[in-house]
Amino acid sequence: MTRAALMRTYAEPPVTFVRGQGSELFDVEGRRYLDFVSGIAVTSLGHSHPAVAAAVAEQARTLCHVSNLYGNVLAPEVAATLDRLVGGGRERAGGQVFFCNSGAEANEAALKLARRWAGPGRHVVVATWRAFHGRTLATLAATGQPEKHEPFRPLPEGFVHVDYDDLAAMRAVVDPATVAAVLVEPLQGEGGVVEPSSDYLVGLRELCTERGVLLMVDEVQTGLGRTGHWFAFQRHHLQPDVVTMAKALGNGMPVGACWARAEVAAAFSPGDHATTFGGQPLALSAVRATLQVMEEEDVCARAARAGERLAGGLARLPGVRQVRGAGLLLGAALAGAAAPDVVAAALGRGLLVNAVRPDTVRFVPSLLVSDAEVDEAVELLGAALADVGRGAR
Repeated sequence: MTRAALMRTYAEPPVTFVRGQGSELFDVEGRRYLDFVSGIAVTSLGHSHPAVAAAVAEQARTLCHVSNLYGNVLAPEVAATLDRLVGGGRERAGGQVFFCNSGAEANEAALKLARRWAGPGRHVVVATWRAFHGRTLATLAATGQPEKHEPFRPLPEGFVHVDYDDLAAMRAVVDPATVAAVLVEPLQGEGGVVEPSSDYLVGLRELCTERGVLLMVDEVQTGLGRTGHWFAFQRHHLQPDVVTMAKALGNGMPVGACWARAEVAAAFSPGDHATTFGGQPLALSAVRATLQVMEEEDVCARAARAGERLAGGLARLPGVRQVRGAGLLLGAALAGAAAPDVVAAALGRGLLVNAVRPDTVRFVPSLLVSDAEVDEAVELLGAALADVGRGAR
């Protein structure tokens, strides 16, 4: 099938898939692949989960969309569930939710909210190098990857970057006269699966409170059970002012959300921010079903347990010098800059993983991944490493 009608915003795909079930994908020739990319941490319950599929099918027969000029019965319920999960799962956190369609849009909402909350003269957002917050112009400006900035300059003003996991650098630039917020990932996924020091996020919380600026945590990749907690910031026992999420939220349905403490959310008035499709019944039917399954299956505990098994298996492989990350967001750091070659060799053997650095392979399988699938992935990666090693000689 020709791809001539598609814009060339992506590299030519090495394979085309037509069907998925759980942790398995099947291509146009019927070949099976073990999926440890999960649509980049999106299909959190695996492909075609029956509860989510049934919910979407029923909602499609009932009501897909009415716009935010009118209400729907799903939005308040799902927002309350997310508020409870931000609070740890038992009690509401006392915040409010804006629904949108993607992680970039969730971060756009957060950036606009920060400016509205801070008022005139305080519009600067401090972010970190190697962070990834999206590809819209504002979220690209917030993203700390200069190589992505160059083709699109001039970018929107008002963004300052400092090194990740450097409290002193952050303290030096957070000026309460000009800064509205600090935007940070609790664990950098696209930046190489990098965890900060144990006191970093706590220190950011203390700094933001001291200077009177918002702490905004980007949980687009880390949120909803992936790191062994509902949100990765909960590993550090703190409360952000704003939390953004997307990827895992709808198990493949395009949906995102921006949560904020109620007193921060109150800075938005009707008309300040909006989206046509955000919070529509079709998308939220997938979210409601996904969250129900997540709680029933205790995905936080499952991710922690499966992550230990996966990390242990990867660490024993020749050629893997370090395993970074938490839960089922793991990066295998290799002895050399061969990650793209290893990813290609793994694909040839039927394992989907991706390279986030020249020396780092990322693993983000379904949160319902089985022990057998974890062991198979380790075996396949080991074979891929051996394939690349033989080729190098």
